[in-house]
Parts: sequence; structure tokens; C-alpha cells
Amino acid sequence: MKLRRARWLQKIDAIKAAEETRKAEARRKATAVVGDLHPLMEALPELSELVTVSRPRRKLKSAPRQKAEPTDFSRMTPAQKRKLLDDEMARFQEVVTSPSYQADPLRAIGEHLSKRLRQEEEAARL
Repeated sequence: MKLRRARWLQKIDAIKAAEETRKAEARRKATAVVGDLHPLMEALPELSELVTVSRPRRKLKSAPRQKAEPTDFSRMTPAQKRKLLDDEMARFQEVVTSPSYQADPLRAIGEHLSKRLRQEEEAARL
């Protein structure tokens, strides 16, 4: 009876371990890769720089990197939210008072959007 009980306990332990590994695997699969690879792309050297390197380059002193501000409004701190809102209000006031907007608001917005789309396309090509 002791032997049967020991086998039964081992079987229960094996089932629990399998269930935990299955849950851990599901948790890992559910976790999305978060982040932008753009900073990594900027950090990596260009192929032309690697080929033409004939002498060691001196390291330039760079300014300390600041932490990237979140783009999701719900993840921002209250100070970041306030700063963003202040910037947007100032930008809105500039737009409203500009003579091109006062003359033809729809045309000014259309020009701005087309310029912005061109800038984003150029940035995507790089």
C-alpha cells in the first residue's frame, strides 16, 4: 500500500509539473515583443563605415541619453501628460492665429497633412 501511495504521489507531482510548464509556455507565447527597433538600427554601424575603417575612431562624448517618453497617453505620468497638453495647446493657438489658416482653413490643413505624409514616407525609406 505504501508503494502504491508513493507511485500515486509521483503521478500527481508529474501532472502538476507538466501543468506548470504548459502554463509557463502559454505565458511566454502570450507576451508580445514590445519596443521599437529604430534605436537599435541607429546604434548599429553602416556597412560602408565597417568596410572603410582604416584607423580607430575616437569616441565622441555624447550627451547622456534621456529616457524615451511613452507615446501611450495612459502610460504617461501626470507631469508628462500636462507637458503634452501644454505643447498641443500652444501649437493649436499658433495654427489658429496663422494667416494661411484664417484665409482658408481646409486648404491649410490639407497642405499640412500632405507635407506630413511626405515626411513620414521619407523617414520610412531610410
